[in-house]
Amino acid sequence: MTNPNDDVDGPKTGLSDGFSGHQREQGMQVRREVLGDAHVDRAEANKDEFTADFQDFITRYAWGDVWARPGLDRRSRSVATLTALVALGAENELAMHVRDALRNGLTEDEIKEVILHTAVYAGVPRANAAFAIAQKVLAEER
Repeated sequence: MTNPNDDVDGPKTGLSDGFSGHQREQGMQVRREVLGDAHVDRAEANKDEFTADFQDFITRYAWGDVWARPGLDRRSRSVATLTALVALGAENELAMHVRDALRNGLTEDEIKEVILHTAVYAGVPRANAAFAIAQKVLAEER
């Protein structure tokens, strides 16, 4: 049984330097493949002492662990991510993940259907805001 005090490659230290180097490398690779180099380079350039731990956290766990898991392909992960972002009203993240969904193989029609389907379960106001954001991103990406 895995010790709950261990990270994927050994004991948790609570310090960024002690976290899994493999998980960080894998996370950075997946993050760049999904988000694109320009986005990741901007995020890395903008990090400072206050945000560095958060950037490391999302690189290791969101990208190096969850997005790297074999159970879902990236298209499916994009569908799940778009759904969650619309449902949460996380408009500040939605444009980035619409772009990612395109990069992961979703079509404009599929993105539309994900937002429309989410409207039934998460609410029309959130879907309305999501459609406006997606419409703008899709026009920029054409």
